[in-house]
Amino acid sequence: MTSINTNNAAMAALQTLRGINQGLQKTQDHVSSGFRIGKAADNAAYWSIATTMRSDNKALSAVSDALGLGAAKVDTAYTAMDSAIDVVGEIKAKIVAATENGVDKKKVQEEIDQLQDQLVSIAQSASFSGENWVAGANGTKSVVSSFVRDGSNGVSVKMTDYVLNNGSAGNVMFGMSGGQVDTSTGILGTANGSAGSVYSLDITNMTLGDLGQALTNVENALKAMTSAGAKLGSISTRINMQDDFVNSLSDSIDSGIGRLVDANMEEESSKLSALQTQQQLAIQSLSIANSSSQNILSLFRG
Repeated sequence: MTSINTNNAAMAALQTLRGINQGLQKTQDHVSSGFRIGKAADNAAYWSIATTMRSDNKALSAVSDALGLGAAKVDTAYTAMDSAIDVVGEIKAKIVAATENGVDKKKVQEEIDQLQDQLVSIAQSASFSGENWVAGANGTKSVVSSFVRDGSNGVSVKMTDYVLNNGSAGNVMFGMSGGQVDTSTGILGTANGSAGSVYSLDITNMTLGDLGQALTNVENALKAMTSAGAKLGSISTRINMQDDFVNSLSDSIDSGIGRLVDANMEEESSKLSALQTQQQLAIQSLSIANSSSQNILSLFRG
């Protein structure tokens, strides 16, 4: 039965067209944004996970920056310690030379004085971002090493510590007092026996026995400095490894987020073409359904 009041075919065609248009709009959103899940309404669980992991990735990016700053501090300290080891090695050579009969110890001491001044200069210059790891009072220096989300979803920032020790067998060249280098403490400043410290060493009037004590002091200082340099080197290596890991972890998180929320562009392209064709057919069907009412007029023509 055909009615001029109710066109069931047109209503069915219109309902179909609406459904196709909704699917087409959704697919176009996926294609334009690149996301299969762009908002919570698309999939609340996946959207929540992706949002949380994106925030973690931002934190990891901050950790990577902090690791770069920490690496700069450690590298500055290591460079200073390595340079100081070379200078102390020169002092050692001067003491050995002074044990030779006939050597003018005063002239040798003049050279040692310059080397001692150079050690203070190195210690004063080894500062990065306001921190000096080779001249300082007893205390702890720290650098950010990682951002962690544990199994219970708790978050924390992990630190790598370097404990400063300004004793004769410690890990700093000199201590620090009132913001100034304290040349009476640290590996090079702490006095040891009659020969004094490496920094205060004066061989001008030393006997052969005193020179032996001075040589022992210098050798002990070299051992302590070498140990400190090795520690700084190991921290630098760890920071570099952690930086590589953080970058790899960040890439893995990005990849994981993509698996959850990114649109499959090949699939969306095929779906878009199919929906566009369905839309055209639905429009044609609606047009045919609407024209059936016009056909009723022919029944009343004379």
